[in-house]
Amino acid sequence: MSTLEVGQKLVEYCRQGKNLDAVEKLYSKDIQSVEAVEMPEMPREIRGIEGVRKKNQWWLDNMESHGTSVSEPMVHGDRFTVHYNFDVTDKNTGKRSKMEEIAVYTVKDDKIVKEEFFYQQ
Repeated sequence: MSTLEVGQKLVEYCRQGKNLDAVEKLYSKDIQSVEAVEMPEMPREIRGIEGVRKKNQWWLDNMESHGTSVSEPMVHGDRFTVHYNFDVTDKNTGKRSKMEEIAVYTVKDDKIVKEEFFYQQ
């Protein structure tokens, strides 16, 4: 698959709310995931597919989604970006918020090997 095709498949999964399926089918077992900041619930950087699965499961377990928009991927060589907008409620606090982030993904051998998230802090 080309970088664009991997990006399009990721976007398709995310739009359907099938993020864990995307992890299983599109991510390298040695994936590196890097957030903009460290959070109390998880470290800033996670390495390996199991950690990324847990991170995605944490999101599903702790956030109630009221709507998500996912842009088409924009490609540059072996990388692509996706722009996300989330409207969620934290199930633990009841606080509703809107969040926006840009993700940069790196592809090698038809798999996502790195994801980096950018957002306002």
